[in-house]
Amino acid sequence: MTTIIRAEAAHDFLALVPALTGYAPERSLVCVAFRGNRTVGVLRHDLPRRARDREALVSVVVGTVCRMPGVDAIVPIAYTGATFARRKSMPERPLLRLMVARAAEAGFVVRDALCVAADGWGSLLDSEMPPEGHPLELIAASAVASEPDLRTPDGAGVASLAELPAADPDVAADVAHILHVCDGADRIDAFGLPRPPKDLERLLEKLDALVDPVELVEALVVTEPGRIGAERLAWLVHLAGRPAFRDAMMLQFAFGPFVGEMALDDSIEANERAAASGESMDQLVRRELAEGGPETIDGFLSRLMLGQTTARPDAERIERAIAVLRRAIAHVPERYRPGALCIAGWLAWALGRGSAAGAFLDRALEVEPTHTMAGLLHAYFGSGAIPEWAFAAVGADGAGTTTRPLSDR
Repeated sequence: MTTIIRAEAAHDFLALVPALTGYAPERSLVCVAFRGNRTVGVLRHDLPRRARDREALVSVVVGTVCRMPGVDAIVPIAYTGATFARRKSMPERPLLRLMVARAAEAGFVVRDALCVAADGWGSLLDSEMPPEGHPLELIAASAVASEPDLRTPDGAGVASLAELPAADPDVAADVAHILHVCDGADRIDAFGLPRPPKDLERLLEKLDALVDPVELVEALVVTEPGRIGAERLAWLVHLAGRPAFRDAMMLQFAFGPFVGEMALDDSIEANERAAASGESMDQLVRRELAEGGPETIDGFLSRLMLGQTTARPDAERIERAIAVLRRAIAHVPERYRPGALCIAGWLAWALGRGSAAGAFLDRALEVEPTHTMAGLLHAYFGSGAIPEWAFAAVGADGAGTTTRPLSDR
C-alpha cells in the first residue's frame, strides 16, 4: 500500500526529503522526481566544487531522470554549508538556474528549485524571498516531519551505510584465530600434499552444514547480526576472499538462493576454465565482463552483476546482508577484508547508495591496491553506472512512492 504524505508548502517538502533519502543531505544536489503527485525516485550528487563542473553535473542528473519511466516533474534542491548572509543572496543560485533550464528543455515541469543553506533556506522561484532567506526553524517545526509513516533518517550522513560497528575484542580474537586456521588448510607439505592444521577438522564440525555457501548466506540473512557468532563471521569472510564464492554470494544476498546456486555452479565452472587458461579467477571475470562474455559466463548472471536488467533485487535482504557484512568486516584483521568489502560495495550500489558503495571499495583498495574486483567495481560505479532496476516502475500500476534514493553519488 502506498503512503502519500502531502507537503503543502516548500518548508514541509524540505522536511520530507531526509525521510525519502534515508539521511540528512549535506553538500549535495538532490533531485526529487515525480510521476503526477507521487515521488518515484531521489537522485543525489555531490555539489560541484568548480563552476565549470556545473554543466556536466546537470547533464548527468537530467539524463538520468529522462530514463525514469513516467516522470513528468522534478524538484532540485541544493544543500550547502554556505550562507545567505555572506553572499547577500541564495547560495548555489547559478547551479539551480542551470538545472531549471536544462530540465525544462527536456520537457519536465520544475515544481520548485530550493536551497538549504547553513543559515536559512529559499526558493529560486520565489520572487518575494527575503535576502537572508527563510529560517531553518520552519523546516524543523514542520508537522510533516512527525508523520508516523515516515522512517527516521540516519543522522550519520550519506555514506553512513559503510560505517563499521564497534568490534567486540573477544569475538575479533576468535574470528582471527579461525581465519588463521582456514588459511592453514591451503598449506602444502614437503611431499606436495595438503597439510591441514589440527584445528581444521574441529572447526568444520562446528560449522557443520554452514560450510555450504548457499546455506550459509540463507542462515545469515535471517539472523540478527549481533547474534552471529565468530564461526559464521569467519567463514563468511573466508569464502568472500575467494572469487568463485564471492560473486555467487553477492548475487545470492540480493536475489535469493536460486540465483545463488546458479551463480555458484557457474563460478565453479569458470574457476576450472581459469585454471586451464592459466589466468586467475578475477582476471577471467574481468576479461569476460569487458568482452560482454555470454559465451563463457552465463549472460543472465553477468547482466545481474552489471545491473543490466529490470529484475529488481530484494531490498530488505540487501539491507540485512550489509548489516551482517559490516559486523563481519569490523571483526576481522584488515588483510582479510577486501572480498567482503567488495560484496558490501556491490550491494550498496544495488540499493542505490553509490556513496556508500564507493566508501566500501575505497577501503578495499586501501588494504589491497591491486585487488582486481575492487578496482573493477570502483571503475564501473565511478563511470556513473546505475542499475537498470532503478528505473523500473514500482508496482503493478507503475506508480508508488519510493522511500529509497534511486541513486546517490
